[in-house]
Amino acid sequence: MVTYLIIFAAAVLPGMALWFYIWLKDKKPEPFGQLLKATLWGVLISIPAILIEYIIEYLIFGDTEPVSFIDHTIEAFCVAAIPEEGLKLGALWWVLRKNPHFDEHYDGIVYAVCVGLGFAGIENIMYLFGSMDEWASIGIVRAIFAVPGHYINAVLMGYYYARYHFVNRSFLNLVSILLMPILAHGLYDSIVMNIATNEYLILPMFALLIFFCVKMHKLCRRRIQAQIELDEQSRWTEQARWTDEEQVAEQERWTDEEQLTEQERWTDEDEKN
Repeated sequence: MVTYLIIFAAAVLPGMALWFYIWLKDKKPEPFGQLLKATLWGVLISIPAILIEYIIEYLIFGDTEPVSFIDHTIEAFCVAAIPEEGLKLGALWWVLRKNPHFDEHYDGIVYAVCVGLGFAGIENIMYLFGSMDEWASIGIVRAIFAVPGHYINAVLMGYYYARYHFVNRSFLNLVSILLMPILAHGLYDSIVMNIATNEYLILPMFALLIFFCVKMHKLCRRRIQAQIELDEQSRWTEQARWTDEEQVAEQERWTDEEQLTEQERWTDEDEKN
């Protein structure tokens, strides 16, 4: 029983760490219930994802296993990236479509990460419990690469979702909501799946994987910071607007009082005369 609990903890803790990281960076935190709802949707979409991926893989490869570089690349994009990111986007849209708390740029990233890490947690549980003899090594590798990979894809999706919703409803931003996470997911899976295709490619492909992950993490940090700065700028602008309106209202009140006082004074003087 203790072993199962340890494996379960190893599966969910990496995602929880990233979940709290993205939540703590929010200067105007979302309601905890809404974030749990988004995370639960990420968990739920893992069920249709398994079925859809099985069907697509069978339609493309039949009873054969992908073995070549091209096969693994097709598998990475068509079997994994497209259906998984498509389902995540559907879940994100469902969570945000009537959510009154979705009112800042950074919120898109927060909710998308909740969906993505909910999905990543279930996927991690299945991988670790599916390989009980090697769960520790698999857990370490997935904590370093796979779970942060889902996090990266979610940051990109949330960034473009908020950009389309708040900034510019252009066709490019609309397409980028799904296209950018698919590209990131597909490229990552292509590298991972092709590492073992040729013994001479193991080291170069692993180096490429490290380079890709570092670059994507830097990109995500820039995207997160950009959204946070936009929200801070919006809050300062809103505060300045309210300050100006209050000053104008106060000035008008004093003007009205002065006019009324002056009118009363003249009325009193006329009555005396």
